[in-house]
Amino acid sequence: MTFEAYESVVDESGYEARGRERQALSLGIDRLERLQRGVFRLEDLVESLLYVRRLWTIFIEDLSHPENGLPDKLRADIISIGLWVVKEADRLREERSNDVMQLIEINRLIRDAL
Repeated sequence: MTFEAYESVVDESGYEARGRERQALSLGIDRLERLQRGVFRLEDLVESLLYVRRLWTIFIEDLSHPENGLPDKLRADIISIGLWVVKEADRLREERSNDVMQLIEINRLIRDAL
């Protein structure tokens, strides 16, 4: 395999990974938007918030690995955002907040930046 062919595979796999991340974020956004519309069961609330929480926990873990290719500052910034998302999802689940819109907006911003 030539170096150029290897670079092509690596570039494509990165593109595919970003596509999967966009899809995962879109699913979370859809779930959060249903919550905002107010048409949901308690189970939906818990499942939606746990989905968003698990997704961001995966992102945080990935960003924490030294092998992650993003610049350190960007990684730290996204980790900070992720920690906020996790805490906010917990606050909503525990009914200490009812502002789903902030979570929707942050997830949209990150998804659209991918």
